[in-house]
Amino acid sequence: MKKQLIPGCVLLALSLVITLGSISFLSPCVHEDGSFGACHWAGRSCMGIGAVLGILAVMALLLRRGRRGVYLSALPACLLGILTPGTLISLCRMSSMRCRAVMQPALIILFAASALAAAAGAVCAKES
Repeated sequence: MKKQLIPGCVLLALSLVITLGSISFLSPCVHEDGSFGACHWAGRSCMGIGAVLGILAVMALLLRRGRRGVYLSALPACLLGILTPGTLISLCRMSSMRCRAVMQPALIILFAASALAAAAGAVCAKES
């Protein structure tokens, strides 16, 4: 039983870091005039995807049946999170900007780790 809870707890922790980090310590560039560019929306969409992953993690922890399906549904969300900053939503052109130097690599690593946790949860899930 404990073996089945570990991937859900890891996925929940990673989703909290993604959701809260994308609006705080992993936030994109801040312009001097108070405006924001496309990188702002990339961060906001990653925040939303992280919130969805958090809901799926809570569902995986609470459900007794269908846990494998919940973990498998988290995999496309993780892929969407990996592709969002820089591929689906463009970022600043300069590689030294905060969105390219901090936000993009950190979110890609966090979403990839979430995908690994979801895949491990799908493998470990015992269907009744």
